[in-house]
Amino acid sequence: MDHFENIDCEQTYILEDERALLRPLQPQDIDHLLPFAIHEPELWKYSLISAHGPEGMQLYLNLAIANREEGREYPFIVYDKLKGAYAGCTRFYDIQNAYRTMQLGYTWYGAGFQGTGLNKHCKYLMLSFAFERLGMERIEFRADNDNARSVAAMKSLGCKVEGVLRSHLPRRQGGRRDSIILSILKADWLGGVGAHLRNRLS
Repeated sequence: MDHFENIDCEQTYILEDERALLRPLQPQDIDHLLPFAIHEPELWKYSLISAHGPEGMQLYLNLAIANREEGREYPFIVYDKLKGAYAGCTRFYDIQNAYRTMQLGYTWYGAGFQGTGLNKHCKYLMLSFAFERLGMERIEFRADNDNARSVAAMKSLGCKVEGVLRSHLPRRQGGRRDSIILSILKADWLGGVGAHLRNRLS
């Protein structure tokens, strides 16, 4: 029987390849992320929690770090080696070690990093870590069903649509959103999704 480790939120995990480096989000990272918070408010159009403005970004970091301390989430800051700059954030959340499942999300990148291939590198690093080192059986993704860009990006990774939760969560702008649910299973990853994504990185 294969032996896999649980994700330990007290550990420091560094995930990197030739293009991307992901390291744990730290309080001092406010300095790297503040320009996005001030100048790119559209980044949080579909987010449940906005990081717009200095106070918004500070709250965003505080919540992410507190959730890591409670063992529920593992947030990363993303560094783009090609551009030599910090690009945004992503995280594992709803971590269920006992059931070998978790969600991947809260991903955002500054406008200058979108559509550059950086996201595929980050997702490959996170998914290979999740399935091959941690032995996760299922990684789930969720998004506002109206966020066509995000949904297309997830499908391009090899995610399969499972359904839509109608009127699932309140929107910050008012009303409620439908949430689309997608996933990749370990069987999918080992059965070709991982190799296909890896080949697309070159």
